[in-house]
Amino acid sequence: MLLSLAAGGFKTMIGGQALIEGILMMGPDKKSIVVRKPDGELEVKTEARRALKDRYPFVGLPLIRGVVNFGSSMYNGVTALMYSAEFYPEEETEEEPSKFEQWLDKWLGSEKLTSLVITLAVIMGMAFSIGLFILLPTALGGLAVRLFPGCPGWGRNLIEGILKVVIFLLYLILCSRMKDIHRTFQYHGAEHKTIFCYEAGLPLTVENVRKQPKHHPRCGTSFLFVVIVVSILLSSVVFSLVRVDNTLLRMGAHLLMLPLIVSVTYEFNRYVGGHDSGFCRLVRTPGMAIQRWTTFEPDDSMIEVGIRALTEVLPEQEGADKW
Repeated sequence: MLLSLAAGGFKTMIGGQALIEGILMMGPDKKSIVVRKPDGELEVKTEARRALKDRYPFVGLPLIRGVVNFGSSMYNGVTALMYSAEFYPEEETEEEPSKFEQWLDKWLGSEKLTSLVITLAVIMGMAFSIGLFILLPTALGGLAVRLFPGCPGWGRNLIEGILKVVIFLLYLILCSRMKDIHRTFQYHGAEHKTIFCYEAGLPLTVENVRKQPKHHPRCGTSFLFVVIVVSILLSSVVFSLVRVDNTLLRMGAHLLMLPLIVSVTYEFNRYVGGHDSGFCRLVRTPGMAIQRWTTFEPDDSMIEVGIRALTEVLPEQEGADKW
């Protein structure tokens, strides 16, 4: 069946995310979380999914769908990550729930409370990313201007751009050196290899998947890197036309530009990911290069998780997942 779906090779819209000892796969009609439990067995949770644009067609329009899809991916990713973490809890204590926790559970209920926690986690995650990769470089750029009062506007733009790239790369490098994160990045490799094998039209076996590359051109890490690059280019243009020296005002301008940056990046990646021209391969190169810090070779047990997750979300209609 897999051969008939992908005969001759093609690009699939199926994508995934590495979890704690597991993988999330998102297909056109279904999403599946597969986790390797401590006892070695696989826990599989597969659900039907309905795109938001099916209910609200306008969210599928260019420059709108980018922000919507980014927010949706963040929410689904955090939900799946929290689910996988339930199988590997920290050491339990005998402490009673606090009065505040009891009050929340009483008035919201377990399902609403879980939804609230996930929403807050998404907001905090986005705030952390924006603060670290956008606002911190802006603040450091303002400090540099104070140390060098004669710095021209383009010089500050250059300093902020360099700082954004450096902070982003340092963050990835430091994360990759953490033992638990390194193992999660191995599952990231299993996800990429499994999708490559499927797109190549090969049967999804451990042997076939193991032979595939671990760096994928449509990786989410590449998307984040392009967000950084687009933010550098757009802010350089804006601040060249309208000079903003006040650091707080400059931070506010960055926040206002963020939805446009995400939207432009989404459309850009959508085009580049669907074409194989020399230009597209060239602009994919930096994103592929930084995957050396976010994607590692998986073992066979991780590959099995990737295969099961992908198999769960294959569409019933042949070719419905083509990019």
